[in-house]
Amino acid sequence: MTTAAVENKTEKAALAVRGLSIFFGANAVLKNVTIDIGARAVTAIIGPSGCGKSTFLRAINRMHELNPDARMEGRILLFGDDIYSPAVEPVVVRRRVGMVFQKSNPFPTMTIAENVTVGLRLNGVRDKKVLLERTEESLRMAALWDEVKDRLHAPAISLSGGQQQRLCIARALAVQPEVLLMDEPASALDPLATQKIEDLIIELKKDYTIVIVTHNMQQAARSSDFTAFFYLGELVEYGPTTKIFTKPAQKRTEDYVTGRFG
Repeated sequence: MTTAAVENKTEKAALAVRGLSIFFGANAVLKNVTIDIGARAVTAIIGPSGCGKSTFLRAINRMHELNPDARMEGRILLFGDDIYSPAVEPVVVRRRVGMVFQKSNPFPTMTIAENVTVGLRLNGVRDKKVLLERTEESLRMAALWDEVKDRLHAPAISLSGGQQQRLCIARALAVQPEVLLMDEPASALDPLATQKIEDLIIELKKDYTIVIVTHNMQQAARSSDFTAFFYLGELVEYGPTTKIFTKPAQKRTEDYVTGRFG
C-alpha cells in the first residue's frame, strides 16, 4: 500500500494504529500491530487468553504508563491526533477515550448520581444544572434512567451487578468521549443482564466508536461490525465480522472461531 493510501485511510479511521508493540520488561506482549478502526462501528477483539487483547485496549487509553516496566513502540492516531505525542497529556486522552472494565467498579462511597458525574467534577464542572442534565442524559444512554431515576442519591453499590456495569458505562459516557473501550463488559453477568449490555452496545454505536474485547464468540458475532483476531501478540486477521466468522482467510482464525482451540 502506498504512503498516500495509508494517509487517506488514516483520515477516515477513528483509530489508526501503526506498528504497535508493547513490552513489559523484555517480554513483547504485542508485536507490530497495524489496524484501522472505523468510526461509529463496533469492533470486537477476539483471541485466546494471553494473546494481547486487553493490552491492545489499554494502549488506546494510555494505561500502560501506570506500569514502570511497560514500553511502547509505534503510533496510535485518534482522529488524526497522535495520542502518544509528548505534547498530549494522558488525562486528555482518557477524556476522549472512555474505558469500561470487566468487573464493574462503581465508587462504593458515592451515590448513583455522584458516580455518573465524578469525571465531570474532576474536570472542573461545577454548574449544578449541567451536572443534573448530564446525569440524566448519560443514564438514559446507558439504558438505566428508568430503573434509577427515583433513587439517584442511593449508594451505587445498592444496584445489581448488571445495573452497576451500566452505571460504569454511564460514567464513561458522561465526559462525552469519542471512543468507548469495553474489556469483557458482560463476562461476569447473567444472560439477561448480558443481553441488555449487548443491546446497549448496538444502540451506542450510532454516536460512538466502540472497541470491545470478548471471549464470547456468539457475543462478538451478535454485537460487532468488525472483528480482529489476535494470537500470541500478533494481529492474525481483521475484517467484517460476517467474513471472519463465515469465511476467514487464515486457518488459525477458522480454527479459533470454530472452537478447535482457545
